[in-house]
Amino acid sequence: MARVYLDHASSSPLRPAALDAMLPYLRDHHADPGRVHSEGKITRVAIEEAREHVATLFGARPREVVFTATGTEAINAAVWGAVARGLDERDQPRDQPVVHVVTTAVEHSAVLDACERAPAEVSVVGVDAVGRFSADAVIDALRPETVLVCVQLANHEVGTIQTEVPAIIAAGRERGVLVHVDACAASGHIPVDFHALDADLCSITAHKLGGPKGAAALLVRRGLRLPPFVVGGAQERARRGGIENVPAIVGFGAAAAELASEDRLATEATATRVLTDRLLTCTLAVDDVTQLGDPDARLPHLVCFSVGGVEAEPVLLGLDQRGIAVHSGSSCSSEALEPSPVLAAMGVDADKSLRPSVGWNSTDADIDAFCSAFPEVVAKLRALRTG
Repeated sequence: MARVYLDHASSSPLRPAALDAMLPYLRDHHADPGRVHSEGKITRVAIEEAREHVATLFGARPREVVFTATGTEAINAAVWGAVARGLDERDQPRDQPVVHVVTTAVEHSAVLDACERAPAEVSVVGVDAVGRFSADAVIDALRPETVLVCVQLANHEVGTIQTEVPAIIAAGRERGVLVHVDACAASGHIPVDFHALDADLCSITAHKLGGPKGAAALLVRRGLRLPPFVVGGAQERARRGGIENVPAIVGFGAAAAELASEDRLATEATATRVLTDRLLTCTLAVDDVTQLGDPDARLPHLVCFSVGGVEAEPVLLGLDQRGIAVHSGSSCSSEALEPSPVLAAMGVDADKSLRPSVGWNSTDADIDAFCSAFPEVVAKLRALRTG
């Protein structure tokens, strides 16, 4: 029996178009794209074509796309680059930070860890019960020494879309503070228009939208110069050192081109919303199950809910035994040995949360399988708990 994969929000299967585009650059075209010989020119052209596809999908100019290896690297490049730029502009020593960064309690660990380790003071803004931060709270945290605001476009755990990001960007522009938007969770699932957002920096990634692992990008507003995070080469117009991962970048470009064609992004978003609505209907029919995050303004492809009376980890394992893969906010579900800070910031017990997510190749049969297994798994576990 085929397994059911409902963890697209962690990493989505590779689209056939992306695989097909990558294969020639795994088998035949091996050259360094920084070389001037004919072989090097082939890989250089492939990268630049991929850059155009990614720029088109995300409403950016090709020159604003800086390819990185992961969304985590893109985020670190934004945070460390903005802090270094702020220190240089103020002519301050980097071992005695006098610059300031504002972020929120529901950001991805890549954001929170980068902000914590950067040579800057950090203010972390709280959120409400659905995981949404307010523009007023973020703006109130700004100081004269603030050099960066780092906020997400949508939450990666509960799916809440952060509707007040445009107001935060506008305030940052007015005060001369750089704003970085983490759009990795939103990439390929809702429209992300870099120019319409008017942000200074924006992180995106390939593997959450059906592209390959190993390719992501930092969108950098035209005219903005940041010190590179990865040094040792002049690649990416001296903005990110190191030889480019040509096959992964080509695959990212192919996945982006597919999503940008014939309203594919909107079509897939509608389809995934229908699937997650179905999943929620059957899930919430089980006693003491509560949806987490905003029920309406959410990413279309993921849902998060808490399961009363039993920890989520046994539910996850019970579903896995029945051939269904989902994600849990519990500490044992990942490399981290602590509960999700997102759910903790919302006041939710992370040990009782599940996050199923669908994607470009999910089907009604996948939801049928989940809806059949979930009530049985929960009932069995609750019976064991009560003796």
